[in-house]
Amino acid sequence: MKTSLKMLLLAAVAALALSCGGRRARQQQQAVAEAAAGMKVFLPPIAPSGLAPAEQRDYLRCHYWDRFDFSDTLFVHKADTLSMLEAFASYVSLLSEHPTDGAPMDSLMRRASASAPMLRYFSMLAERVLRDPNSPLRNGEFYIPVLRAQLASPYLDQYEKLGPEYDLQIALQNRLGQPANDFRYTLASGATGRLYDIRAEYVLLFINNPGCPMCRQIREAIVSSPMLSEMQERGRLKVLALYPDEDLAEWRAYRDQIPAAWINGYDDGCVIRETGSYDLEAIPALYLLDSRKRVLVKDSTDVPYIEEVIDRRE
Repeated sequence: MKTSLKMLLLAAVAALALSCGGRRARQQQQAVAEAAAGMKVFLPPIAPSGLAPAEQRDYLRCHYWDRFDFSDTLFVHKADTLSMLEAFASYVSLLSEHPTDGAPMDSLMRRASASAPMLRYFSMLAERVLRDPNSPLRNGEFYIPVLRAQLASPYLDQYEKLGPEYDLQIALQNRLGQPANDFRYTLASGATGRLYDIRAEYVLLFINNPGCPMCRQIREAIVSSPMLSEMQERGRLKVLALYPDEDLAEWRAYRDQIPAAWINGYDDGCVIRETGSYDLEAIPALYLLDSRKRVLVKDSTDVPYIEEVIDRRE
């Protein structure tokens, strides 16, 4: 995803904190400008001002798409797609308070499945916001209903469904609240171990590549976290750094960069990639697991969020 689009999605999240009156005025100004340019515009609803903030969010979750005409197939040809991406991202941000509840997205995709153009358009929006590795709103649970809608659609032929079928298979791995897939890792000494043999209250799986700038940033963020460092010292948290690819010379040259207290291994034979047991499209990736290896955080790059999830469980 281009940086400009990433910033747009972040702006959409921030926009939810704006006052209703100010947001309404901005929407009206935007609508006038875009209508003058001949573009189709969708204005999300404004929650009644008399509602409490939590009630406003509930209202928007239920009524966000009420004024959108899903039968207007001409919309997709004249729509301001950047504006629609922002609107879709704002909706996803509302849903993110319940990150494992895919029902609202399922309902939306059922409505969008009324025609081939509308299904393809909303599938594109969902892919950019929910699937793109660089999206701050990436969420596999919300993307599953999108893929299922594509697979159930009579408008897509069997060849067009091959991609969604594969993506759904990957998305169904390591779901939030479910046990993570076990795997074997190999240490520099040649000794091997399994994920499920690691004994700790929490396991932080860090899938990484040597020389990856973001991998370095995440590694430094984990090391500099007082909370995570203390948990490691007390034996409550263990970090497993896993290299999933085949260039072992590169991995060996890099392994001294990994803290000695971490378990630093590689996937011998690239079994994870071959079996698709973890999504390796976006590296780095963090998975936070509990003592029973249930997934608490999936495919993240946000160390402060890891801390937040642990803190909420304390």
